[in-house]
Amino acid sequence: MKKIMSVLLVAICLVMAIPAQAQLKFGVKGGLNLAKADFNKSDFKTDNFTGFFIGPMAELTIPVVGLGVDGALLFSQRGIKINGESEKENGLEIPINLKYTIGLGSLFGIYVAAGPDFYFNFAKDKSFGQNINLNRKNAQVGINLGAGVKLLKHLQVGFNYNVPLDNSSELTFGDAAKEVFSSKTKVWQISAAYIF
Repeated sequence: MKKIMSVLLVAICLVMAIPAQAQLKFGVKGGLNLAKADFNKSDFKTDNFTGFFIGPMAELTIPVVGLGVDGALLFSQRGIKINGESEKENGLEIPINLKYTIGLGSLFGIYVAAGPDFYFNFAKDKSFGQNINLNRKNAQVGINLGAGVKLLKHLQVGFNYNVPLDNSSELTFGDAAKEVFSSKTKVWQISAAYIF
């Protein structure tokens, strides 16, 4: 009985010590967006739209376990490119990821990450004349999947793939009898972050 109580007491002390060792760090993150709109009908040929993102980030890690959470507040540029014509949109992106790191001390580590991504669009709807309108969603929720490397305690280089859970925009044709084409904008991100 004494051994069981001792083991239980040690386990409780370890569980209480892990949050005390958690480290909160801040940094700056930026990179490249490669966005592509996929329409529900195949009448449109879409190409990759290249934009950028930048902003502050925070990372909370538990060193012994390798688990952590990171979040960022990013100015993000996305868009749609149809038949060679680009339509840019700027917005605020808030990714929150659960991150697991496998590393060799503090000099090198490999991480995988996943979590929700919230995007708030600043761009207005666009009219192309002749009853052709592009209607964008003001807010979108997506899923982030990513991986990368941590170098020399301060530098992180990685990539993410963001898939929206709902449509990103609609392209409507006509006045009375409207023809509607909905699209999802999927985004590949290549990022670099510096943690202070």
